Amino acid sequence: MADLTALSTELENALRLRTRIIAYKRLEKAEELEHIPGLRRVPHNLVFCQVPDMVRVHGWTVGLVNDGKMGDRCMSFCGLADATDEQIYQSAAVLTTTWFGSPEESLQQQKDCYRIPAAEAIVLAPLSEGKFDPDVILIYANAAQIMMIMCGLLKQKYERIWSSFVSEGNCGNSLAQCYVTGKPALSMASYGERCFGQIMDDEVILALPPHDLERAVSGLKKLSAKGLKYPIRFIGAEHSPARETGEFYPVEAVEEAIRTHVPRIRELDKSK
Repeated sequence: MADLTALSTELENALRLRTRIIAYKRLEKAEELEHIPGLRRVPHNLVFCQVPDMVRVHGWTVGLVNDGKMGDRCMSFCGLADATDEQIYQSAAVLTTTWFGSPEESLQQQKDCYRIPAAEAIVLAPLSEGKFDPDVILIYANAAQIMMIMCGLLKQKYERIWSSFVSEGNCGNSLAQCYVTGKPALSMASYGERCFGQIMDDEVILALPPHDLERAVSGLKKLSAKGLKYPIRFIGAEHSPARETGEFYPVEAVEEAIRTHVPRIRELDKSK
């Protein structure tokens, strides 16, 4: 398995990330928390939105169990409780007073939310500290940094990366969606994540399966070798893009690519 701690530090440095990359793990038994060094337990009531901030900004390792300090809806997203029909119905009813216009739409939103199956405990920590093998990696960054990570992924292996948004409880469309689907999940933060979790206006969230971190870093290195790197250079609307375009797409390389690959691409397209 790739050295995730080294890859985390490499990615944080290459993209100048403001905050740490987060490792998340679901633990079947609460006793497993006892083996994780430097663990903190939160003594007060909280919402899950606050936990990533504790990790990525303060550098804490946070362990959570189903001990009544977090509401059922939060716990059903992050892997500490399974959502019952009654809890879903009550949540849908409450959300009609705020974010949604009817009980039908609120119920559909609740059914659209991804949820992690319940376990006895979960733990989150800075990935660079290597305290456990994560189930999901969470990256909080500005849109340009996240775009470069996704381009790194696609440089190594192309696949459409989906983004979704459901308003309240949108943490399910990053962490939980990635956990359930095993695919990268891109999302904006919800109101609660901004209010309680202090996510900044320019930040978006990318959740990755752990094996995709090496893929992202490898792809970024290949793009960097072509001059495609962060921070992205600003050319300006009043200047011709010819010089920079010529750097990224040299005439000789473009002509060779067309001559070499177009016949093969034509065959591939006709065979579909």
